[in-house]
Amino acid sequence: MRFSLRQLVLALVLFGIIGLEIELAFLRHADSLAKWIPHISLLIGLVVTLAVYLSPRKPVLRSFQTIMVLYLLIGALGVYFHLRGNVEFAVERDPSLSGLKLLWKALRGATPALAPGALAQLGLLGLLYTYGHPSLAANAAERRDVD
Repeated sequence: MRFSLRQLVLALVLFGIIGLEIELAFLRHADSLAKWIPHISLLIGLVVTLAVYLSPRKPVLRSFQTIMVLYLLIGALGVYFHLRGNVEFAVERDPSLSGLKLLWKALRGATPALAPGALAQLGLLGLLYTYGHPSLAANAAERRDVD
């Protein structure tokens, strides 16, 4: 059985969604409403990714693209919130911290500052899957130009 690169990218998105959800569950990332955002977005992404696998039609692919863009935004916001929390904690422990020392301390803080970037990576992979997708072409002539 031979898989196309496009199919392998979709499989990476699917496995990434499942892996991130398991990781968040292990970390008990659910003690506030804001911490449920990645769980909910991953669940929606899982359903839409499976829909893309089963029926890669234009409306389904557009929904998938929308979720992937949301992954980018949620991932960036997550990095911001993790970093901000680490900065607040570091300053609380040592008010004299500032500049690069504070940034370095925040990046290595208790909350993994760059971990939400994994969600943004999934968003990029998902958008890569849809790049030049034949089902998104308006007509057959455009489909030939893409391939």
